Amino acid sequence: MIDFQLLKKIILDNNSFLITTHVNPDADALGSELALYLILKELGKKVFIVNYSETPYNLLFLDKSGAIETYHEEKHNPIINSVNVIIALDFNKWDRTVKMKQALVQSIALKVCIDHHLDPENFTDHYFIDTNYSACGEIIYDFIKKTDIVKMTYDLAYPLYAAIMTDTGSFRFERTTQGLHIIASDMLKLGVIPGEVFDKIYDQSKFSKFKLLGRSLNSLKLSGNDGNVSYMILTQKDFLETGAVESDTDGFVNFALSVEKVKLGILFVELKEGFKVSFRSKGNISVNKLAREYGGGGHTNAAGARFFKKNLFELLPEILSKAEESVNKEG
Repeated sequence: MIDFQLLKKIILDNNSFLITTHVNPDADALGSELALYLILKELGKKVFIVNYSETPYNLLFLDKSGAIETYHEEKHNPIINSVNVIIALDFNKWDRTVKMKQALVQSIALKVCIDHHLDPENFTDHYFIDTNYSACGEIIYDFIKKTDIVKMTYDLAYPLYAAIMTDTGSFRFERTTQGLHIIASDMLKLGVIPGEVFDKIYDQSKFSKFKLLGRSLNSLKLSGNDGNVSYMILTQKDFLETGAVESDTDGFVNFALSVEKVKLGILFVELKEGFKVSFRSKGNISVNKLAREYGGGGHTNAAGARFFKKNLFELLPEILSKAEESVNKEG
């Protein structure tokens, strides 16, 4: 259980804050950052949001005030070194901040982690983590409601709704509870329009994204004796030829899991330096365990890992073999 009163005390006792999240942030990460930013601003605090990655184009609408900055060492390292508190949102390992890691680790600021993923590293001073939450946005919502630190408003509810809606797969994943629908109802009472949020996130994609999706689907293959593992591969050539960007791949891996008899789906994405892997599974098959073997992490049925300066095609057979072992053992 999260000690929200301690989190409230940390916020009230300090004056300056830096909020950051993982590489390639999703709507949960960004929505949670922006809601926490609004809380801190309302309390008269000095606050910065600095992320390693640029905000994906389909999520820019959440940042109405332009509060989120993209990391530049010369500009932001002095800020990292000057704030009282650094808040890590929606991740639990410094490696997830890529080139920001060194500055964050070296800062003498009090470090706080707010997250809902499994197996956190020992990397901050205080942990506000509960894996029972559907999204980091739900944690921020609960924090507001249980501490009355500020009043819940439309401006807070909007990014938090986006956070929860996306991380629950539009309220269809396992952690979608009766209580979560009550939270959504509360947000709707404040004026949030579900269709509007969904449309801006999912129905305003660039044409290049669909060309990339076509490449991804065209690469779909089955693995394992029973065809219960499927995988897709996207190379740098695919990105160059379609004009798409890395954030466009969000959600692609779910298509691999939609194939008949498949219990574990994988998306391999070649990066300029190394590659990343997204895992999705059904039932009790823990892809988090699989991702952990490669320094990654996540949830039981949704996890991932990044490989820096590694060759995708050299490691691909090994990863597929381990995926097949996971299905055979746990499936």
